[in-house]
Amino acid sequence: MDSLTWVIFDIMGTIAFAVSGAMVAIQRRMDIFGIIVLAALTAVGGGMVRDVLAGITPPMALCNVTDFMLSIIIALLVSMAYTFWPYPPLNKNFMLWLYNMFDTVGLASFTITGMLTGLSREAGNPYVMPVLLGVITAVGGGILRDLMAHRMPAVLYKEIYATAALFGAVVSCSLQNYVDLVTMAWICFVLVILLRFSALHFGWHLFHPRADWHKRR
Repeated sequence: MDSLTWVIFDIMGTIAFAVSGAMVAIQRRMDIFGIIVLAALTAVGGGMVRDVLAGITPPMALCNVTDFMLSIIIALLVSMAYTFWPYPPLNKNFMLWLYNMFDTVGLASFTITGMLTGLSREAGNPYVMPVLLGVITAVGGGILRDLMAHRMPAVLYKEIYATAALFGAVVSCSLQNYVDLVTMAWICFVLVILLRFSALHFGWHLFHPRADWHKRR
């Protein structure tokens, strides 16, 4: 595994998900402790689940305080920015766009760290572990965040989310015999970003089964 590439995307994902976690906590009117908890949980939760499944114990987040400290700093900065912003309140559309931007960058970055972790284990099928660890790392923190905030996890019903991580990981893993790991990582990043933002822009959703009662009358 290219350690520098992994670290770059780990830092990007930690910052992005810490921001999204802090924004959800503020929207739910939590105090500063709650904001820090939600930011840290979003930032490191998926990675801790990934490490346990990959047989890496104790999880890396518990051995290196960098991600925890970074998420705490981000939570404090977001809280201060929200409190002391000297201009009129930002409109909801801009805040939603800002949240989606950070959440998408976190999704793409952690898909890569999970995928690279799976590839480094060199065990079993060359697709199953990298792809699943990529998706779990990408969505795990967000699921924990939403559960703590008493929200149905967005990954279960809203837009194209986990599917974007799945698509990026599968396509990237299929190229592992043709490109180097750094190129594969950036291809994954671009694919996840493009698919996620396209889904947000065009309103793409997965199929929702429901009865069309009005057509039966």
